[in-house]
Amino acid sequence: MSRFELLPWLVVAFVTLVAGATDLWRFKVYNVLTFPALLGGVLVSSWLGGLSGLGYSLMGAAVGFGVLLLFFALGGVGAGDVKLFAAIGAWLGPGITADLFAVSALAAGGYALGLVILRGGLGQAVVEVTLLGARMFSPGSWSRSSTRIETEVCRPDRRRRLVPFAAVTCLAFFAMSYVQHLDRFAHRPSLVRAGSTVSQVSLIGEDR
Repeated sequence: MSRFELLPWLVVAFVTLVAGATDLWRFKVYNVLTFPALLGGVLVSSWLGGLSGLGYSLMGAAVGFGVLLLFFALGGVGAGDVKLFAAIGAWLGPGITADLFAVSALAAGGYALGLVILRGGLGQAVVEVTLLGARMFSPGSWSRSSTRIETEVCRPDRRRRLVPFAAVTCLAFFAMSYVQHLDRFAHRPSLVRAGSTVSQVSLIGEDR
């Protein structure tokens, strides 16, 4: 992996770690983190890739913003989470950002279901899922739902009611990075498959 390929990973790793920490601490993701990260992703992508890099970064930011927007409207995530994903998209592009969202959403959904079951049992979980489905098909309720996060954060039992989505995203990002690393390692040329002593020596030299 070249330093240019490594740079987006390092930036997103740093941003998600900081966002995850502040989310766990205060259930907030701060603009002082997300705005510079978003701008930096667009500028660096433009510098390295020209107009195509700019377009790729803007598409990634749009995907990151768009996939979280519905959940924000439903009151499931905060505005900081939306801006965080837009910043991630500016660095990683649309494809990886969409994959990261899918993994994060599944993990957050499982976390939320666990909280509901612990709080009110399986019956309460069914009720919550039903109400969420009803809100999804009732756009008139979205504006009211978007204030739920701010209200819940002020509750003394907020840790039993809220999902720290930025922290979940951080874990999902590192999990995806680890799986990708294993996949690359599995597809490296094997000494057994090299076929000759000369090939083996060559591969060993390349590994060093």
